[in-house]
Amino acid sequence: MTRLRGSPLAVAAGALLLLLVLGSPRCAAASGGGSAVVLPVNKDDATQQYVTVFRQRTPQVPVKAVLDLAGAMLWVDCDAGYVSSSYAGVPCGSKPCRLLKNAGCAVSCLDAPSSGCLNGTCAEFPKNTVTSVSTAGNVLTDVLSLPTTFRPAPGPLATAPAFLFTCGRTFLTEGLAAGATGMVSLSRARFALPTQLAGTFRLPRKFALCLPAASAAGFVVFGDAPYTFQPGVDLSKFLTYTPLLVNPVSTAPYGRKDKSTKYFIGETTIQLNGRVWREKPTDYFVGLTGIRVNGRAVPLNATLLAIDRKGVGGTRLSTVSPYTVLERSIHQAVTGAFAKEMGEIPRAPAVEPFELCYDGSKVVGGARAVLPAIELQLQSTAAPWVVLGASSMVAAGKGGALCLGVVDGGTEPQTSVVIGGRMMEETLLEFDLEGSRLGFSSYLPSRHTTCDNFRLG
Repeated sequence: MTRLRGSPLAVAAGALLLLLVLGSPRCAAASGGGSAVVLPVNKDDATQQYVTVFRQRTPQVPVKAVLDLAGAMLWVDCDAGYVSSSYAGVPCGSKPCRLLKNAGCAVSCLDAPSSGCLNGTCAEFPKNTVTSVSTAGNVLTDVLSLPTTFRPAPGPLATAPAFLFTCGRTFLTEGLAAGATGMVSLSRARFALPTQLAGTFRLPRKFALCLPAASAAGFVVFGDAPYTFQPGVDLSKFLTYTPLLVNPVSTAPYGRKDKSTKYFIGETTIQLNGRVWREKPTDYFVGLTGIRVNGRAVPLNATLLAIDRKGVGGTRLSTVSPYTVLERSIHQAVTGAFAKEMGEIPRAPAVEPFELCYDGSKVVGGARAVLPAIELQLQSTAAPWVVLGASSMVAAGKGGALCLGVVDGGTEPQTSVVIGGRMMEETLLEFDLEGSRLGFSSYLPSRHTTCDNFRLG
């Protein structure tokens, strides 16, 4: 007989298990724990999003989700056939619910009890950060498993028996890569993957991200792992570090398309039934101090690179923004400097959303050969983050145009510089949350390897 997971007994059991798991910062995994766990990463060509697959529920099934460096926690669609014998709600007033700063209490669901309809349980606001659409959803726990080895095949699995996540609705998946039914949060938030996995599997609070180019494979590895790539390349001791900064104000807007609901679009708040929640900042910022193109400094308004008291300005990392977005004056300065370094190479008509494009057939040797390097000068680093042509240029349109992959963000953006996924591709990035620092490698192909060549176990 199938047990109703919304019953009081199931809810209480789930809450107890969750409290046992989260009671200390480092508690043992139920099974399969190790020094690191890993997620595979692929790039969806149609959306330019980075997707992963993990296993969840009982019996376990593969779940495809979009990676996000922001967000409060993992969310998945519970409308479309969420079937599991091991999920449980998190009671209102429980310690985990109190720790969720934006949580409320679900009290008005009139449907039959299910994963997406559990009254008397904690509710949060899962958000599609691609479309800035959000809703309310139950906070649940369920089994979640990740591989402990990587290449040539994943496995064995490490299993978290009561991993906390939020139930989303099917409409939240609009705008995500085909087949994706949720979003994986890699943020610094308490219940995002890095911190939950660290507590469950007794891992350091850090992860390394390697975003692949199209038709290749990358990874996210959580915990301590040697950064070993074939053929015999170990980057563990060859990373440059810069501080991770915290914006005092959240930069992620909420919203919802359905105007008949009680939600509204706002920059940092969400309102439900007269109560207003303010989102706690979870994004990753770095201290960009200057930009060079081919070693020549680009003149910039330095005040735009700092974060002011209202949370405006600064430099944020984003995996859901496919391209780097620059405040207008920064955009004009960078594209102007880049065009000057390109010399006599013939221009091509602009291809939206890009403004600076070239005739790709006239670029001798392709993007890796003659294109100018963009150097991001970061706080407390002796060496800059060097973005070579293969990561800064984008093949666009049907006429063979090669465009500089930066987008005009207008004159008053919330964040002056958003480093998008394209510029991060084929570079190893280590997010050390305990040390509050970001480590970055040189461009992997310059070391004769790629994200696809990573080995673990």
